[in-house]
Amino acid sequence: MSRTLDYTKELIRRASVTPEDEGCQDWMIEKLEALGFECETLWFEEVRNLWARRGKQGPVFAFAGHTDVVPTGDVAAWKYDPFTPTEEGDLLYGRGTADMKGSIAAMMVAMEDFIAAHPDHNGSLAFLITADEEGPSVNGTVKVVEHLQARQEHMDYCLVGEPSSTNTVGDVIKNGRRGSLGARLTVKGIQGHVAYPHLARNPVHDVAPALAELATTVWDQGNDFFPATSFQISNINGGTGATNVIPGTCEIIFNFRFSTELTDAILRERTEAIFDKHGLDYDLQWTLSGQPFLTDRGALVDAAVNAIRDVTELDTELSTAGGTSDGRFIAPTGTQVVELGPTNATIHKVDEHTSISELDTLTQIYQRLLQHLMTSV
Repeated sequence: MSRTLDYTKELIRRASVTPEDEGCQDWMIEKLEALGFECETLWFEEVRNLWARRGKQGPVFAFAGHTDVVPTGDVAAWKYDPFTPTEEGDLLYGRGTADMKGSIAAMMVAMEDFIAAHPDHNGSLAFLITADEEGPSVNGTVKVVEHLQARQEHMDYCLVGEPSSTNTVGDVIKNGRRGSLGARLTVKGIQGHVAYPHLARNPVHDVAPALAELATTVWDQGNDFFPATSFQISNINGGTGATNVIPGTCEIIFNFRFSTELTDAILRERTEAIFDKHGLDYDLQWTLSGQPFLTDRGALVDAAVNAIRDVTELDTELSTAGGTSDGRFIAPTGTQVVELGPTNATIHKVDEHTSISELDTLTQIYQRLLQHLMTSV
């Protein structure tokens, strides 16, 4: 059994449904302290976080990730118990195998092997681990980064172990992410009887033309690094459930995933102008989940690309597609950030699983990346 497989199983057995950690970080601390890391447990509200560092000098390279997992849903729908890691051929089943306990296991083994081979490595090595990535993400990585900034501690390079790969490990690196701007819109009308519409005002009818315009608006064309900004409605709710009552309000939840061609301020301004043009009586609450970020070709991206080629002979694709990650909290500090992890086909699904051999390959890639970045050879 490979150590990466053994470590992944050890983590999966801990039912760390967000925001619980269930001892995952204690397990990591025991191993990291044995490698010479100074480990700090950082509590923010109910969330446990870990900052571990080996070395006092720069540059600082950090592995970042999360020990929390999403809920399992109906356990009876799973082929195997989600918190009993189960092998089937080259596959390992369990909640968190791909997102992202497999990555954490690969990071740990890569770090052990790298330090054994290079005890006097350049700079400092670090881990930034949270139990609040799959939840609200308000007391996790963002708070740790603020804590580090307050004492002028800076990461130069950060690899986030999110499952970035599509068909095989290493085929895609995320070197940026689109911004995420969400909103909750409440359109006000006048409730009444459907037989007397002249005595009421239907907010669903009022808002429909505005939503159609938002859905057909071309917000930008994207650029060489980002696809065009997209607008999507995720929820619409209005009415009492009765067929003969015109609703008094209609609530719509929508989201923009936006490129660096726009700012969140521009999106807010243009959206509100459309609502105003259509004469809506409305309340609007905005939530900015993250700004877009991009790590262009440089030391970290080059090290990742070269490590993947060294281990797999693949020419990896650089991508900014997909959802948000905790990289959005780290990149604004000036840190070079990439995401590199297992294939993502089964993340958040029933019967989440990953390839055991690919976890070993990921471990080799991580170790090779450390050699590229943190040694003089």
